[in-house]
Amino acid sequence: MSSRRTPLGEKLKALMAGRRDENGRAHTSRSLSASVEALAGEHASVSHAAIAKLANGSQDNPTVGTVVALCEALGGVPPAYLLPHESYEDLAALEAFEDPLARRVLVLLAGLPRSELDEVITALEGRRAALGLPAAPEGETAAAPGRRRRRRSRDETAEYAADSLEGL
Repeated sequence: MSSRRTPLGEKLKALMAGRRDENGRAHTSRSLSASVEALAGEHASVSHAAIAKLANGSQDNPTVGTVVALCEALGGVPPAYLLPHESYEDLAALEAFEDPLARRVLVLLAGLPRSELDEVITALEGRRAALGLPAAPEGETAAAPGRRRRRRSRDETAEYAADSLEGL
């Protein structure tokens, strides 16, 4: 596992680019704020300006309520993903950890010798292949900085520019 801690802003930007809003487009600070407001029940209110500040790194210490609301609005991302710790860089692992059975498997694996763990991994990879499931990602699966981005449409570019200017 890498010892690099990805800043909250980079993680939030990657999530906003990779998760879709109700219109099927990548989230902007404005659309994410609207998604937070549309959440059922009690939750923190998060303005698009606050989201823009978090995403551009000018603010990096949101409240727990803000983190939980943003993660829920982004489709149930585990809130731990936005925390600054090496163990929380792997989004796929954190999402798998949400499943109580996956947590049970981890408890059962704890303390086994490395050779046993290697055998279990090999057996699980073979079982996934036999079931026609895609191979599990290796290691950190968060969007890597420098990853090539898709080109925005003219409307998306205009909306992005307006959101960016509002964050100033």
